[in-house]
Amino acid sequence: MEPAGQQVNDTGIAGVIARPPLLFLAALLLGLASDRLLPWPFAVPGTDPAYWMSAGSMILVGLALAAAGIRNFSRAGTPVPTNKPTRVLVILMVPLAITIRYGVVAREERYLETKFVATYRVYRASVRRWL
Repeated sequence: MEPAGQQVNDTGIAGVIARPPLLFLAALLLGLASDRLLPWPFAVPGTDPAYWMSAGSMILVGLALAAAGIRNFSRAGTPVPTNKPTRVLVILMVPLAITIRYGVVAREERYLETKFVATYRVYRASVRRWL
């Protein structure tokens, strides 16, 4: 057993069901498909410029958050792809869906506690679970 705080060089991975961006893409594609197959009688303000400005702003904010997350992982020296071993702890973002919570986060937490043992427990005790 390694002393607390010392990294263990192993090749283990968290075993998540899929990379989070792929889960979000799948949800988007399922939404588009269901919109085509099961159209609901909701009016979509497609011609209003304020609608497009609002939607575009949200897309830009999402891209900026994604870029900031990738930058933080890169600066910390840990890989972004979940199929590669974690090297250091980086603050996690709130999952968007139940699939992320149980298919990714829960598995990563088990993996990190196994890999970093006491260090991860101290970290987990010092931060709020959900922001």
